[in-house]
Amino acid sequence: MTDAVKNTKSGSSSLGLAITYVTILFFIWALITNLLDPLLKAMKTIFTLNAVEANLTGFAFFIAYGVMSMPAASFLSKNGYVKSVIVGLGGIVLGCLIALGATMVHIYPVFLVALFTMASGITLLQVAANPLIAAMGDPKDSAFRLNLSQAFNSLGAACGVYFGSSFLLKGEAFKPDAVLTDALKTQAFGEVGAVYLKIGIALAIFIGLIFMVRKIIADNAPETTGAVSPLTALQAKWANLGALAIFFYVGAEVAIGANLILFIEQKQILGINAQSAGQLATYYMIFAMLGRFGGSALLKFVKGYTLLTVATVGTVLLCAFIVLNNGVTPSVATSSFVMPIVNVEVPIVNGTKLAMAAIFVGLFNSIMFPTIFTTTLERSSAPASATSGLLCVAIVGGAFIPLLFASVRDMTGSYSLAFIIPMICYLYIMWFSLAARNAPVHKIEEDVAGSH
Repeated sequence: MTDAVKNTKSGSSSLGLAITYVTILFFIWALITNLLDPLLKAMKTIFTLNAVEANLTGFAFFIAYGVMSMPAASFLSKNGYVKSVIVGLGGIVLGCLIALGATMVHIYPVFLVALFTMASGITLLQVAANPLIAAMGDPKDSAFRLNLSQAFNSLGAACGVYFGSSFLLKGEAFKPDAVLTDALKTQAFGEVGAVYLKIGIALAIFIGLIFMVRKIIADNAPETTGAVSPLTALQAKWANLGALAIFFYVGAEVAIGANLILFIEQKQILGINAQSAGQLATYYMIFAMLGRFGGSALLKFVKGYTLLTVATVGTVLLCAFIVLNNGVTPSVATSSFVMPIVNVEVPIVNGTKLAMAAIFVGLFNSIMFPTIFTTTLERSSAPASATSGLLCVAIVGGAFIPLLFASVRDMTGSYSLAFIIPMICYLYIMWFSLAARNAPVHKIEEDVAGSH
């Protein structure tokens, strides 16, 4: 069915509303995903966990990409885009309800089950929403719709960190040197449960809105012709190299983002409370959002692999700076400055440089995922759909690399030294970008879009 025929089946205003709803999906899964950063701090405090145990929140979430990507693709091919979107949102709602239950019974493993359930729903959403937003509406505007959806994805990420820190980390339990009594623990559980209950209710209402425009979405969705297994891409050299780059990138990004609050709240860094640290960590995602816009403009004039090389050099240098300055002792502050937007007063001490270095990694992270994705698709000899599927499976790096980060932290007692793990990840991506310069390029025959 051609796009012209599709568009005659529904009015432009109705189609525009449907496109708006699908675009909002990118905001939703980014917000849910980036609640993990303040949530890790909340779980670590409430359950008195070490760094590895606390990072199991990310493991439970991102392992879903490895487990559920292929079943999600199969579900999409059999049931279509509308059912996939509704079931994906339903999975997030179910996860929110399980999380609410976990706060009532005070059992950490139940919360991990909730996170896996949410991520399973998000995996199905990602598999469906990327090609869906590209196909809906006028074909010549597909690039605009994809860029807009990426912007909403970045906005959702920033909102996830900021609002998560504001509501998950409020209360006396998260004050510096607080003594965690049963009363404070119960209060903290209540705040966490309230956040996920409100998200669940909002998403249940949104499912109703999607249901109301289901026919318009179905009329404008791509044809489902059967999923190609991502495993077929394992025979292609560049599909494997790209998948490893995605694995390391997502792992490094999540390792830093998830532990950023714990890093900058330390007395030798900024010595501020968890809520303020979380709001300051929002800049990690704000810089990523700004970098994505700036990077998109630069890609009109600069080769993707060149920009990727520059970005990885930036991340390696920032991580190396943090590692080499491990154990810095802050000087006595004689003045301070206020960070805009989050209204956090930051003392001007040596530790501020380390905090800013970690936050600025977000700026260089911004273009990595889509650039690695496109660079791989242009060089992989496997079908684009299979290569894309393998790259989505590789997002599972977000489950494993943060555990290595946390293990180094627990073994050395230093979050600064743990930055050697993402630094190694970025070194591989730097090699990948350099190797891509001389690799043969071909036209991508299938429409494939990815986002994180």
